[in-house]
Amino acid sequence: MKVYINIRFKKKIAERFQQFSKTHYKSHTETMAGMLDFFFYNEISPKENFGPTGRRIENSLKKRINAVIAIMKDVEKNKANPTLAILQSLMEATDPKNKQPKKRDYEEDDTHPDFYK
Repeated sequence: MKVYINIRFKKKIAERFQQFSKTHYKSHTETMAGMLDFFFYNEISPKENFGPTGRRIENSLKKRINAVIAIMKDVEKNKANPTLAILQSLMEATDPKNKQPKKRDYEEDDTHPDFYK
């Protein structure tokens, strides 16, 4: 004959245990044995904190990735486009088809004595 013993728990804890037991094991005895075995075989204490959870790590990675994306967009906007424009203007300046005679400063300025010649 199996011998049972009563253990006193607070009502909320007992309800949580019963719910956990129903979803994972066939009986409360198997549930308690599984929980004790888990802690014993893995040599851990139920009071230990295992650090950040997977969700916390995922959220911190998402934040960092969003920051990297923002930096890349800023670089594309402020660095790449102006550099491209500078390179294009240099290419146009060296193109022999675009050569036009440049006016000298004194040719545009009517106060210079040579302007009226």
